[in-house]
Amino acid sequence: MSAALYNSAILRLATSIPHQARLEAPQATVEKRSPVCGSRVTVDVRMGADGRLEALGQEVRACALGQASAALMGSHAIGCTPDELAAARDALTAFLAGERDDPGDWPGLEIFGPARPHSARHASIRLAFEAVAEAAAQATERAAA
Repeated sequence: MSAALYNSAILRLATSIPHQARLEAPQATVEKRSPVCGSRVTVDVRMGADGRLEALGQEVRACALGQASAALMGSHAIGCTPDELAAARDALTAFLAGERDDPGDWPGLEIFGPARPHSARHASIRLAFEAVAEAAAQATERAAA
């Protein structure tokens, strides 16, 4: 393991993933998988009447980077709108790709700075954010239909 990628902060986050129980009655479920390493994240969501994420469940089968990302996503996703979740996903993607210097407003994502030169690790880091943004959008579309 590379010390730059797998530091104590990443490992600590990887052991503290919130909302690890799947929801019994989700409005949407999305599974994302990294073809490079096999990491997988499944996210269940329920949106509130105000259009914000009300309940989140996640099943995370990922490397330490994917687990740390799921921990950061899960710690701050409740109360977000689908647009806010999509903006966080997009900012993280652009940050990892070197298209922006900062990871956006989502707390804690700067921890993935050392992973930027390691593009093979990006997919695992993005999984939880991609899944929650897609699930929130699906749930919102279904509620509007």
